[in-house]
Amino acid sequence: MPPRSTSVLRLLRPGPRPAAALVAAIAAATALPLAAPQITRRFVDDAVAGASTRHLTLIALAYLALAVAGQAARMVTAWLASRLAWDGTNRLRERLARHALGLDLAFHGRHTPGEMIERVDGDVVAVADFVVAFLMDVVASVLLLAGVLVIVFGVDWRIGAALLAYCLLIGFGMARAQRLAVPSAARSRAASARLFGLLEERLAGAEDLRANGAGEHTVRRFHQVNARLYRAEVNDARVGTTLLAGTSVAFAAGTAIMLALAAWTLTSGTLTIGTAVLIFQYTLMVRTPFERLIDQIRQYQAALAGLARIGGLLAERRTLTDGTRPLPGTGPLGLSLDGVGFAYPDDDEQVLSGITLTLAPGETLGLVGRTGSGKTTLARLVLRLYDPTEGVVRAGGLDLRQADPASLRRRIGVVTQDVQLFGASLRDNLTLFRPPPDNEVLEEVLRDVGLGDWLAGLPDGLDTRLAGVSAGEAQLIAFARAFLADPGLVVLDEASSRLDPATERRIEHSIDRLLRNRTGVIIAHRLSSLSRVDKIAVLDQGKIIEYGRRADLAADPGSRFGRLLDLAGVSR
Repeated sequence: MPPRSTSVLRLLRPGPRPAAALVAAIAAATALPLAAPQITRRFVDDAVAGASTRHLTLIALAYLALAVAGQAARMVTAWLASRLAWDGTNRLRERLARHALGLDLAFHGRHTPGEMIERVDGDVVAVADFVVAFLMDVVASVLLLAGVLVIVFGVDWRIGAALLAYCLLIGFGMARAQRLAVPSAARSRAASARLFGLLEERLAGAEDLRANGAGEHTVRRFHQVNARLYRAEVNDARVGTTLLAGTSVAFAAGTAIMLALAAWTLTSGTLTIGTAVLIFQYTLMVRTPFERLIDQIRQYQAALAGLARIGGLLAERRTLTDGTRPLPGTGPLGLSLDGVGFAYPDDDEQVLSGITLTLAPGETLGLVGRTGSGKTTLARLVLRLYDPTEGVVRAGGLDLRQADPASLRRRIGVVTQDVQLFGASLRDNLTLFRPPPDNEVLEEVLRDVGLGDWLAGLPDGLDTRLAGVSAGEAQLIAFARAFLADPGLVVLDEASSRLDPATERRIEHSIDRLLRNRTGVIIAHRLSSLSRVDKIAVLDQGKIIEYGRRADLAADPGSRFGRLLDLAGVSR
């Protein structure tokens, strides 16, 4: 097994006490069925010898008690195996989710959310199912098989040798078949991940697809991807069915051979009738472990493919290395970009080039430019979602590549036009699941952004689970988050673009308060929202074509910014 898969399996390892309990349950579930044929032999031999009905009834009751105990042991084994497997796979889910959330945006740009859900959850479910099956069927079956061989060897070494040779042939055939089966399972899981990714993407855009009449294309695309999954599943099932059919034929032949050997030893006087029945029962018991092992090959295929994909995800590394130096802990942060250039990974096109600007602590910059000019990319560099390919971005005089991530997230905040609300309480949505401050603090912040009356109308106040929140209310909640974080530098990326004029007026004073004693970077298409900024940078095709103080640029009739104000009908 690859080293990555081995490291993944370490996360599934149970503690010593649960492991000991599971070992005891597996031992009981194995030993009790092995004892049953011994009672059958005693019953047959005693019946042939003319034992009383009472004596035979007691043997039959003992057999029944043994069978019930064996089933009880198997139920306990199943319960323990399921519990331990899910405990381990939940730890694995947490590790995968934490790792995936820590990867760069470049990685997430190459993988759809649906695909990530399949990789973080679907592959883990496949592993969990196999772990349960491995403990229940594979381990127990191997132990049962070993016990049968030992007992049959003790009865007659010749029959035991024949049974051993037969088992080795079956095992060799299974090992060869497994090599053919694993690739088909891997292709099936990959096709499943693509289908989940497509469904997530199309469902998220259902409104736009319907409004623009793209439903037919979406259904056709779904059929194409689903057809690939169908072909992969059919091929996988064909391999599994062929294995099962071949195994059934092999077992029928093996059983016939063992019956012939038992009959031969019986006629030669070597064995009793009860012992011949015992050998026949043990021969049938050999089939059960192999059938379980064959059944688990499919789950093994899916688990092996899942482990490979999980290992591949854990092997992904961030391109952003964490710094260790904290940003200044209080007050507004100065910001400077010195000769900054940037191109997105896997794309040679230069998005930003030669960006140089400076903001003193407490100053505010307005970024202006057409869509695609590089405004949002520049904001991402300030937030250190990416590192520049050229030049340096500094906050508080510190190169962001040297900054400690925790202090960076604490000291630099952002409000975007796309607000993510979670299926949780209002309190959790405000604090983003961090330990909350007092209720009075949260309520005051909501009142400051104009949501006081809305809060008063919620049935459970701060404990209300959010649902049906309007775009304006969502945007105001995002502003409330920024107030709670109390950053020294805040980036507003089209933060008021989704607000109607009335709602926008409600938060104007909140924006002023948010920017008070803080450094700010504001990206806006509405030039009227830039009346409060100190400096303006006009971007075009990734370059700053105009930069200076707002008052100076607005007063200059020949400036690009001044012409934009005139075109927008905004007073200078």
